[in-house]
Amino acid sequence: MNSFLYTLGIYLLGIGMKIASFFHPKAKLWIRGRKGVFQKIEREISHNDLVIWMHVSSLGEYEQGLPLLIALRKKFPEYKLAVSFFSPSGYEVVKNKCFADFLFYLPLDTPSQAKKLIELLHPSYTIFVKYDFWYNVLQALISKNIPTIFISSVFRPDQVYFKPRGKWFVSILKKVTHFFVQDNNSKTLLNSIDIQQVTISGDTRFDRVKMLLKQNNYLDWLSIFKENSTLIVAGSTWKEDDELLKNFINSTFFTNCKILIAPHNMNVDYFQRLRAEFIPKTLLFSEIKDKNPADYQILILDTVGILTKVYSYADISYVGGGFGKEGVHNVLESAIFASPVIYGPIYDKFIEAIELLQYGGAVIIHNQNKFNEILVELLANKEKRIIIGEKAKEYVISKPDSVQLILDYFDKIQ
Repeated sequence: MNSFLYTLGIYLLGIGMKIASFFHPKAKLWIRGRKGVFQKIEREISHNDLVIWMHVSSLGEYEQGLPLLIALRKKFPEYKLAVSFFSPSGYEVVKNKCFADFLFYLPLDTPSQAKKLIELLHPSYTIFVKYDFWYNVLQALISKNIPTIFISSVFRPDQVYFKPRGKWFVSILKKVTHFFVQDNNSKTLLNSIDIQQVTISGDTRFDRVKMLLKQNNYLDWLSIFKENSTLIVAGSTWKEDDELLKNFINSTFFTNCKILIAPHNMNVDYFQRLRAEFIPKTLLFSEIKDKNPADYQILILDTVGILTKVYSYADISYVGGGFGKEGVHNVLESAIFASPVIYGPIYDKFIEAIELLQYGGAVIIHNQNKFNEILVELLANKEKRIIIGEKAKEYVISKPDSVQLILDYFDKIQ
């Protein structure tokens, strides 16, 4: 594959998304959000503005980049902060409460659109979170000598950049100003393809989740729902996770606790079907104003944006995704609140999930029997819950402040 085939693939992606937009709401948002994006930039960014641009793929990467955005606001108060998203699942959640001055969808990564984007945005600095690599955008940035930095990046040997067919892309990665990576393995891999501008800085998500301890996490409805019960919070669950939960909830193992489920799938019909499958009394968050939460044993969170606060109430946390091909979701948001973290067997792509398990703050389950066994044990043994939970919190607290390392680098390139 080379740059021509890459760009052809981008055009085909655009066509495919237009077709899909007639059938899939997310694809419709993806297309609609990009309409008029250049006019939007022209309205928001003047030729005289100083701009720092951060690009993120979705919500997780935005949360990852947020601590740096907050620090950059203090360090560079005269700059406008612009944030772009690739995915609607991030943009739609953040659009009404984004910390940045300007929020937009990343245009399709064709040579002409990339060139126009950089001309209109004219950033003084550009930051990409993790590994959302867009060849033509990078080419346009580098041609203008704009400092381009990747933060919280993770690299694996199976990625295309470390294979012969990926050499054409490596040529542009070599021109990136600096990579701040999460671990030594990533640094070694980059060094192996002659990329030396690398610093091990850890993951800015640790900075972000540490901040969660300082925010107001009180939720009156959740306090009423929990009462004096032991609360299990199951966050970002997929169908496989919900099946495990359903079988546990409808069994004789389910006693003396309450469960809050926050599905990843934000679909009204799915919420109704899920509720119908539970034997105990189940309440949807959207109905909570007309009900007394204390009267229910199961609560389904059919809204977004408050899961981090919800985790602060958990005595036991289950993080979904560990039975799907993409792997487990963010385990740090639950770990910081000192609850034992349970997740499925697919977690090997996530350093924090591996380390949290090694640290003693997590438990892995492979099937229904193990799921039931672990929950029964933790529900019955408060002392064990506390020990594992404290290890989970200690793991997060032990990590360095990545943001400061990155800020110090900005002093060098000013």
